[in-house]
Amino acid sequence: MLYSCKLKSVCNLPVIYNKKINTAGTSNTDVPLAVPGMYQLDITLRRGQSLAARDRGGTSDPYVKFKIGGKEVFRSKIIHKSLNPVWEEKACLLVEHLKEPLYIKVFDYDFGLQDDFMGSAFLDLTQLELNRPTDVTVTLKDPRYPDHDLGIILLSVVLTPKEGEHRDVQSSIHSFLHWRIYEIKTMLMRKSWKRSSKFQTQSLRLSDVHRKPHLWRGIVSITLIEGRDLKAMDSNGLSDPYVKFRLGHQKYKSKIMPKTLNPQWREQFDFHLYEERGGIIDITAWDRDAGKRDDFIGRCQIDLSALSREQTHKLVLQLEEGEGHLVLLVTLTASATVSISDLSINSLEDPKEREEILKRYSPLRIFHNLKDVGFLQVKVIRAEGLMAADVTGKSDPFCVVELNNDRLLTHTVYKNLNPEWNKVFTFNIKDIHSVLEVTVYDEDRDRSADFLGKVAIPLLSIQNGEQKAYVLKNKQLTGPTKGVIYLEIDVIFNAVKASLRTLIPKEQKYIEEENRLSKQLLLRNFIRMKRCVMVLVNAAYYINSCFDWDSPARSLAAFVLFLFVVWNFELYMIPMVLLLLLTWNYFLIISGKDNRQRDTVVEDMLEDEEEEDDKDDKDSEKKGFINKIYAIQEVCISVQNILDEVASFGERIKNTFNWTIPFLSWLAIVALCAFTVILYFIPLRYIVLVWGINKFTKKLRSPYAIDNNELLDFLSRVPSDVQVVQYQELKPDPSHSPCKRKKNNLG
Repeated sequence: MLYSCKLKSVCNLPVIYNKKINTAGTSNTDVPLAVPGMYQLDITLRRGQSLAARDRGGTSDPYVKFKIGGKEVFRSKIIHKSLNPVWEEKACLLVEHLKEPLYIKVFDYDFGLQDDFMGSAFLDLTQLELNRPTDVTVTLKDPRYPDHDLGIILLSVVLTPKEGEHRDVQSSIHSFLHWRIYEIKTMLMRKSWKRSSKFQTQSLRLSDVHRKPHLWRGIVSITLIEGRDLKAMDSNGLSDPYVKFRLGHQKYKSKIMPKTLNPQWREQFDFHLYEERGGIIDITAWDRDAGKRDDFIGRCQIDLSALSREQTHKLVLQLEEGEGHLVLLVTLTASATVSISDLSINSLEDPKEREEILKRYSPLRIFHNLKDVGFLQVKVIRAEGLMAADVTGKSDPFCVVELNNDRLLTHTVYKNLNPEWNKVFTFNIKDIHSVLEVTVYDEDRDRSADFLGKVAIPLLSIQNGEQKAYVLKNKQLTGPTKGVIYLEIDVIFNAVKASLRTLIPKEQKYIEEENRLSKQLLLRNFIRMKRCVMVLVNAAYYINSCFDWDSPARSLAAFVLFLFVVWNFELYMIPMVLLLLLTWNYFLIISGKDNRQRDTVVEDMLEDEEEEDDKDDKDSEKKGFINKIYAIQEVCISVQNILDEVASFGERIKNTFNWTIPFLSWLAIVALCAFTVILYFIPLRYIVLVWGINKFTKKLRSPYAIDNNELLDFLSRVPSDVQVVQYQELKPDPSHSPCKRKKNNLG
């Protein structure tokens, strides 16, 4: 029989006690009905002071996590390049048990890498006074190194009870029931809030680069001309300077100019201008030091809001915290935007819009905006049979679509291995030789997004309007992973503009993985270079055998050919021979006698490299040997990259004549025909004279022009053998089809 109830408070938590009376009139032991209290904790994250530096530049990109009971309840925005960040962010939290402290963790954001830990602290909620604003200063510590000073975080907190203590049984029971209903509502609200917040942020680790508001409205073109009187950082009184640029998450790095205090770079970088982002470009100058950290030379900034558009500005910026000046040209230009829409809103299906797009890229508009080469529309329809990334056997997949430095993403489809997105992405094409990359991730709120699969599709290989199933590949694009993705892609471009853009430098990607040392990669590049060199060696042996008369018939034919060519040789015959080689390979291909062979050796080595990388990762975790010999690692990486460049150069020449990319081969035929005609009708002395006059007067006519080699720029568009393997489409596995799986299950 329920006789009476009374309230007690332990740590400000109301607790209801039952007291039962037996027939003898004595009371039994109190039985608690634990009714948790509900509190509202209002937090204002003010700022941080003297935080730990985690980046090589001596700064960090800090953000803060709040956790209660092991669950993340709030995450702040990222403040870039600051050890004294100012957030001024507010969070309203519901707290059920004050005995659970507020756990504060600070991290340094690193895109594509594991975020660096910057310190943590606890806030004891039982020590807070109710209904009273309190300024709190927490000291950050690392549990592994308790003596290290990692800075402080300043907060303002207010703790407010959502329920008061009740004096009678009826009100206590009503309060208990009311609280239970409120708790259920709160749980539902939290779940819905989590879903909505996930839908809006699309994985906080990737949102800062991939989120939808990042639709660019213009381009900031920066030409780094030179440096003047920079600070000497080396013992020889000189430096090896290079410059880093940063606008939001967009980063560029210039080439290194060895042993100079007055470097001449002549490099151009294009940033995307976002309306919602601040228009400040951070510029830092560094001295390259092999084997240790690079030395800081100085920094400066460009406030884009102070510059007028559609005009080139010459800026001479003094380096702060250092010595010297940087000379730059900055141009702000408007541009058509990239966009996302639902499948029902399709630009190319609207006859008027399609006609407008076709007119924009018609042959008659060759010289109108040479940078606007074409239009790309990508329909991301669905995926099937994805890999399960969660412990529940499901995934929360979303899709990132990238074209050079343009990145857009779909929404997340939760708890699904066969998601349907039905999104349409549109891009402006600046280089028809670009590669469209579509990557599928699994969203994870507490960690970086998990990789599920990727495809890379060269724009020139796309068949318009065809819905295709692309087999997802691994990160290295060397082998299949689980799942397929269905895409429908349309490309409209101006061929003349595309050809002209082929002869200028490629756009540099501002987010690229840094090269790392790999034994297998080093071996692969060495073998690739060896194969290219052996072609020349074998040719030399063949010619020498003609001189030695190893085969009399062959030597006699070579001797007659030598006499005929030398007697009738003209300079125009050089491009004509290359033209004949291209024509010969073309007729072999169309006649079915294709002499191009799939490079299984390179493909096998790529697969071996992936396995070796996994082993190296595990070994490096155990031994960390490479990190201990940093200088040797730098030298090996340089050798590895040089081997790759030399091998790629030879493979690109081969693939040009093998018609690997027909567009480029046809372009080479046009150029060789033009050179043949010019050399035939115009005397060589006139050609050399025009070339020399152009070279000598180029600096006078355009003092800040960027030097480039048209032939090298052309070859940079031709894929190497490694890229050919990476861009190959894999055949879908019939077992991936849902219908097939259903039949198998029924069977």
